[in-house]
Amino acid sequence: MSAGRGGPLRSSVAVIDLGLRSARVRLVHDREHHELVIEAVRRARRSVWISTANLKDLRVPGRAARRYVPMLDVLDGLARDGVELRLLHAGPPSRAFRASFDARPRLYEGGLRLRQCARVHLKVVVIDGALLYLGSANWTGAGLGAKGEDRRNFELGLLTDDDAMLDEVQARFDALWRGTECARCRLRSECEAPLDLDQRPAAKGPVVRMRLAPRSRGRLGS
Repeated sequence: MSAGRGGPLRSSVAVIDLGLRSARVRLVHDREHHELVIEAVRRARRSVWISTANLKDLRVPGRAARRYVPMLDVLDGLARDGVELRLLHAGPPSRAFRASFDARPRLYEGGLRLRQCARVHLKVVVIDGALLYLGSANWTGAGLGAKGEDRRNFELGLLTDDDAMLDEVQARFDALWRGTECARCRLRSECEAPLDLDQRPAAKGPVVRMRLAPRSRGRLGS
């Protein structure tokens, strides 16, 4: 069966109401994950929300040529500037991440808030409530980081500034972050720290969407 445009496969799914609509998106693949997504994180002014299955101490290109820096350095600078940072993850952080995190007081004292749920498998980055990455890449060197071309994962994802997608993804992220799924979770008995028992403030305040600069918005369609 052909999967080409206009072939038999297209006609067979046409009878299903998928609720499709038009949206501005850009396909992101392989090294573009750090060239576009991580670069957008660097420019955050209000908030960065991240969800990942695996959590490692990824490294990214520094401002100096041929120099790589821990991504936690970037997040530390954002925290210094008052950017709200949330990171929702499934597996335990790697030893390298834990050591790097513990070496940055600003982050472990609340600048970067971490919450863990073993069922999280969505890979999402939301920047300033205005730009969404949704795809396959974990918060690891081989995913969103700058691992070499012949060693990194083959990844695909989408970047969009679509308001409806941003609202839906942020609502889902925030619900998981606040533990709204915990009461009915069948794995609750195996969870060391259900999120609905976490008494720390869940956020500094409501999400405020910041519109991207025209040049940044234009890159989605390039």
